[in-house]
Parts: sequence; C-alpha cells; structure tokens
Amino acid sequence: MLASKKQQEALVSLFKEGSRLQYKKGELIIREGEVPGGVFFIESGLVKAYDITRYGEENLLIIRKPSEIFPIIWAVTNSKWHVMYEALSPTVVYRLSRQKYIDAINDSQSDLLAPLMDIVLRMYRIQSRRILNLEYRTARERLVSFLLLMSERFGTNNSKTITIEAPLRQQDIASSINTSRETASRELSSLERKGLIHVDKMLITIIDVDELRRIIE
Repeated sequence: MLASKKQQEALVSLFKEGSRLQYKKGELIIREGEVPGGVFFIESGLVKAYDITRYGEENLLIIRKPSEIFPIIWAVTNSKWHVMYEALSPTVVYRLSRQKYIDAINDSQSDLLAPLMDIVLRMYRIQSRRILNLEYRTARERLVSFLLLMSERFGTNNSKTITIEAPLRQQDIASSINTSRETASRELSSLERKGLIHVDKMLITIIDVDELRRIIE
C-alpha cells in the first residue's frame, strides 16, 4: 500500500461530497453505451463489470468491492464505454462528477494520488493474473487458478475452509476461464466430488486449498 490512512480518508471524503446512492441486487448502475453519470466509489456491496459478446453471452470482466472506484478508464480518458455495471448485492455508492474528480486529481496539494495508485495497481495485478491464467492448458487448471484468485480477493476464512463471498454464476466462471458453461459446470462438479470445494448455489467454499494449489504447480 502506497497510501497512508490520512490519504485514504481524503479519498473517501472527496466522494462523500457527491451523491449517496443505493442499488438493489441485480440493478444496473451503468448500462451499455450509456455515458456514466459520474465516478463511483463503493461504500458497501459488490458491483459486477461485464460486456456482451458477439454471441449474446455475458463476459465477466471484474467484480469490484468496497473502497474501489469505477469506471476508472472513463474517469480519466472520457472515452466511449460499452461496459455495464450491475449490483451483485444490495450496494451503496457515492457518485462524484467526472469534472470534480479530475480537478481533485490535478490539485497539486491533493492527497489523492497515492490511494488512487493503490486502486490502479490492484486492478493491474488482477488483470495480469487473469492473463496468466489463460496460459494453463486445461480448463481444470484455469478454473482452479481462478478460484484461488477469487478466494484471495473475496475469501472469508472459516477454520480450515475459505468461502468466496461473491456470487459466481457458472457463465461468469466460464467467461473468465475461456471455456463453455457446460465445461465449467463439469469441472466444478468434478472438484466437488473430489472433496476440494463445495458449491452452494452461487457461493463456493474451498475445502482443500493446498490440494488445489498442487493442481496448478
């Protein structure tokens, strides 16, 4: 972490100057092709970023969690954007105008650059891991790598197990590991039969982290 506690608090204070908005699970925050109403800071909840493939399927890009900002690229470049953002759970955000966000970054006395750099580096690390994940030859290896990444980002330790506290549909998993939904479902079932994971609707619990790691070593 580059930012100090004071700098992190400065970022939160900036966004609290904007509008506080609440979204229900499944509600769209930014629609496809829509100019975002501002830059969003997540206070609580989870937000899924995705686009639609040429085959009409959702392609999961990333899941954002509290204290993260979206859409980061549009906020800086003002470029046209085709990514949708949807609340994965009841979510509270602060929305700040893009101009106010840019003015705050450009302020030479601002304490915002360090916390913003932390967020950007975190996103870069996640996307780099996703690219490296695609180097695995088998769907099982890519699935295991993806589950371990999600457990690091959203995992809650329960004694010897780790529950990924983010709802993951089979289609979301499939698009993330570059395979079909049917293959993702089959590999999840195989890992569950081996006692390595437990799937309860859209929540996945990792039962044997060490054995999963051995699969990709």
